[in-house]
Amino acid sequence: MATHPLWSDEYWLLLLQLYMKKPEGLKPPYSRALVDLSLELHIPPQSLYEQMFRLRQCETPVLRLIRDTYAGNPKKLAKDVKRLRSMTGFGQPAAFYEGVAVRETFERDFLPLEQDRELKPVMLIMILDLYFRLTPITMAEETPEVQELARLLKIRAGKIVGIMDIFQLCDPYLNRNEFIVSPLLLPCQEVWERYGNGEPGKLSALAAQLRDYFR
Repeated sequence: MATHPLWSDEYWLLLLQLYMKKPEGLKPPYSRALVDLSLELHIPPQSLYEQMFRLRQCETPVLRLIRDTYAGNPKKLAKDVKRLRSMTGFGQPAAFYEGVAVRETFERDFLPLEQDRELKPVMLIMILDLYFRLTPITMAEETPEVQELARLLKIRAGKIVGIMDIFQLCDPYLNRNEFIVSPLLLPCQEVWERYGNGEPGKLSALAAQLRDYFR
């Protein structure tokens, strides 16, 4: 289990506070709180989830000491976490980024699209997963699966159908040569390139985990 290069041992306090949040325990890797912390630290959610698992296991003397120190004293933990967040440079690892080309895909996935502030790439990923579960004729607003996803993402069913129309243009199996003018064409193409030609099971598993983010 490799440790992310931006990890700092001070972050154990942040993870412990999240772990102790009710219901206490290991949080799903794409739960809203864990994703928010990952954006704050610039560390992918899966990496933080793995660290939280280590924290639960108390696999080192240092982790056992941290648990023993704070587990029964949430006020002290909250105070120390607040002080940690107030430190200069917290969550801004400039030294690491300086002169280094870094892919921030996971961060961009959870930020609003410039083309449509109501949407995020993770929402396009969810829609693409549903796209592969339907046939073109069932990609309609009245389809129960479309309505259920619209409720989960808190957007109109019509918008989901519109995005599926764009995915149909990206789909080489449909061989549609139509031309469409939409600001969402580029972000949809980017999501298709990442997941549309890969293993369907991987996209399905990711979409299942991402549901935690929207609950």
